[in-house]
Amino acid sequence: MNDIQLRQNILDEMEFEPSIDAADIGVAVESGIVTLTGHARTYAEKDAAERVVSRVKGVRGIAADIEVRIFGPKETDDDDIARRAVKMLDWNVSVPKDSVQVRVLKGWITLRGEVEWQYQKNAAYDAVRHLAGVVGVSNLVELKPHITAVDVKKRIEDAFQRDAALEADAIRIDVQGRKVILSGKVKTWSERQAAERAAWSAPGISALDDRLTVG
Repeated sequence: MNDIQLRQNILDEMEFEPSIDAADIGVAVESGIVTLTGHARTYAEKDAAERVVSRVKGVRGIAADIEVRIFGPKETDDDDIARRAVKMLDWNVSVPKDSVQVRVLKGWITLRGEVEWQYQKNAAYDAVRHLAGVVGVSNLVELKPHITAVDVKKRIEDAFQRDAALEADAIRIDVQGRKVILSGKVKTWSERQAAERAAWSAPGISALDDRLTVG
């Protein structure tokens, strides 16, 4: 697939996504690398645009230069954003109580703390990214390992075997402490993402070095 066709496929996919105002977002493609420009009304809209692009077949990488422009009579105060963020975290059953701290500066949320599972870290991010007035989120929550590297590798291998989208034999897994290294070759970008999700599903993993090639 050439870059012109890939760009058109991305534009078509964005038009079908109701949470995105595609008219405000520019798309450029070079050698399968997509650059997004323009502006979004919320951080959630910017995040949605990146997710939509990532699932289009043929995309090899994304550079997101979308600016979040808050529209309305006035900007939301940082202390108000912080209060609402803490409340959303408290309400989220996937986030252990009092495990995540919130800091807000000029609309940018920084999350810190420790949890056991990657899905809990993701849940903390998802809990606050939709809040009004948010222009960005840095998820610095750390994962606490509770199992050995051998256990981690076995769990990832089992996850690969369960996922019909993956050819597990084509992927090599190396575990170094809390870091997982994936190498080998997959057929599509979505297959690479599936491999990443499977790797992150193991508890205690805080870093993923994805060396998988697509093609």
